[in-house]
Amino acid sequence: MTARDDTAPAAGEGRAGDMLDLAALWAAIKAKKAWVIGPTLAALGLSFVAVNIIPPRYTGEARLLLENGDSFYTRPGPTAESYGAQFDSEGVQSQVQVVMSRDLAREAIKRIGLVGNPEFDSGAGALGALKKVGVLLGLGAHPADRSPEERVLEKYYDRLLVYPVGRSRIVAIEFTSQDPELAAKAANIIASTYLEMQGAAKQDTARSASSWLSTTIDPLRKKLAESEAKVEEFRSRNGLLVGTNNTTITSQQLADLSTQLSNARTQQAEAQAKASIIRDAMKTGRTFEIPDVANNELVRRLIEQRVNLRAQIALESRNLLSEHPRIKELNAQLADLEGQLRAASERAVRTLENEAKIAGQRVESFTAALDGQKKTVSGANDSEVQLRALEREARTQREQLEQYMLRYREALARDADNATPADARIISRAVEPTQPSFPKKVPTMIVATLATFLIALAAIISRELLNGAGPGGAGTSKPPRKPPGWVGAAAGRTDTQPEAGGDKTVDPREARVAGLLTHGGRVGQMQLDLSDPDRSLADLSARVDDGRPGYAPLVVVLDGAAPGDASARELATLLSERCRCVLIDLGSDAERHQPGFSELLSGEALFSDIITRRPNSRLHEIGPGYAGRAAVLAAPDIVEVALDALCETYDWVLVVAASTDEAAVLAPLVAQAHAALVMAGHVGNGHAVEAAYRLSDLTKAPIALVMVEGEGRTGEVTREPSPVMA
Repeated sequence: MTARDDTAPAAGEGRAGDMLDLAALWAAIKAKKAWVIGPTLAALGLSFVAVNIIPPRYTGEARLLLENGDSFYTRPGPTAESYGAQFDSEGVQSQVQVVMSRDLAREAIKRIGLVGNPEFDSGAGALGALKKVGVLLGLGAHPADRSPEERVLEKYYDRLLVYPVGRSRIVAIEFTSQDPELAAKAANIIASTYLEMQGAAKQDTARSASSWLSTTIDPLRKKLAESEAKVEEFRSRNGLLVGTNNTTITSQQLADLSTQLSNARTQQAEAQAKASIIRDAMKTGRTFEIPDVANNELVRRLIEQRVNLRAQIALESRNLLSEHPRIKELNAQLADLEGQLRAASERAVRTLENEAKIAGQRVESFTAALDGQKKTVSGANDSEVQLRALEREARTQREQLEQYMLRYREALARDADNATPADARIISRAVEPTQPSFPKKVPTMIVATLATFLIALAAIISRELLNGAGPGGAGTSKPPRKPPGWVGAAAGRTDTQPEAGGDKTVDPREARVAGLLTHGGRVGQMQLDLSDPDRSLADLSARVDDGRPGYAPLVVVLDGAAPGDASARELATLLSERCRCVLIDLGSDAERHQPGFSELLSGEALFSDIITRRPNSRLHEIGPGYAGRAAVLAAPDIVEVALDALCETYDWVLVVAASTDEAAVLAPLVAQAHAALVMAGHVGNGHAVEAAYRLSDLTKAPIALVMVEGEGRTGEVTREPSPVMA
């Protein structure tokens, strides 16, 4: 921990020592203004001469739009969706590298005519004296040892810039030259060469594809012919001739026999059913109700004759008796007609029965033929399997040949000129520039002049700061001022004086700080005399550990003194007389009538709103706030951040807690403290000693029992913003 001055400087003097003396610095700058103005004017003159001596360079720019140039007519094979495929970011970067390729560079160098141009060709003209010496010493190669294109390539790439424009598919090609016409011409030629190389690459691809397809189609056509011949030979050898509907004859015959067998069975069943019905009708006397019998021509004539004969019998019976010969004759004719009708019905029945027998024989014949055909078809299945394999192979070769033929025709079509457009087009040709791109005269002069001015000014300021320039003028120096009120352990011994006649020194603190009590020497006791602030501060500083550089010591004070004794506020008042001190009172909730630490932690107030100052006192105080000390102690993480901010601002930070608080409440506070004090009030305060022992279990920082001598200093609290925090 850095030591602070043992003396107590005034508030104004302490503040001025921490600040940069701008008036003295400005005086030093004015005293050495020649060192600023001279280099600045020199830089202005040199930059003016330089921008007028350097040969100007001009930049020509051409722009390309990368897009898919294929259409339905240039690529009829793919679907319409493939025509709209555009370049992505990786594709644009790839095309940029293509534009910068060495093959394109060599072709562009030839077309532009850079070989022999002194600006680009190092071998143009006679070698200079320095170049000859370098070649002789082996420091460089002779230009004639390289090809003309190789000599120009280095300068070509130095003057060429190819980049994608923003988030687009536009590629800019910039070429710089001392000749504006050459700059524009080179940019346009590079763009045209790129388009030609793109189209030539597509033509080469189509040409190689057509060449390969032509050498592949002929063997494939021969293989297809052989496969088809094998199919036909196998079909004829195994009798697998194809009929209608692309089926074999044996399969068709099987289907026909199956159909005929079904028809024969149907006819047999129909004839048997009709014959059975006629016999049943004859038994019941309903022969003429059968359609086949009723529709018979002979039966109809017999029925008509029977009707007429019955009508004659009825007519004759009116005049003749039943035994009359005429009546007997008519009855005999009627009986004969009835017999003829029965005979006609029986013939119809026999006819149907014969048809049924014929149909049955046909069924048997068709069944036998079907069984034989089944055997034939089952025997031909193995041959058909082999035939299908041969046909499948021939069909595959046929489809492959058709695809190759289609691709071959497309490749031949794309091999023609203008049939393969490049995937880019020029949207902006380079024009001859009128303004040089390098050097920019006015910006170069301004930048050079301003940079020289700032460098000279910074050099003077740095020299004055390093030499400790003060109000008295440049070159005067004084030792850096120590922060007020902070006295380290070493500083506490500055008042030691050697005894007369010996080297032994006596530390005045030894008369003020009592012997160690317990807990590894970390708990002791000390006397603070309020009437002697300097010595009291030295004794207090000796009991504080070294903290972080740039941070004030954080001291936790337990107010364990009896009523009427000096309290932590007296100690804080003593510190405020010599340094900037802030007292955070978390020992009680007596100050809950105004905003405090709890409002700061909740974000409802700023530091300037909660810091108070007593009249006629330099002591700053912060109370617990409306929410009370319990709300503050419940958020140790936020409290730690707030205390760090206070330690960066003040010279001493005192946090007051109650001596009756539990260890869980005190632990977050004393964890980051540099010392812990217990206000004992008087020797023999057992409560204070017990509190000190409890603190020694919570922290490794020094702990002391404080007995205060002298009169206390108290006053009323007044709301006033802190000058530090404001």
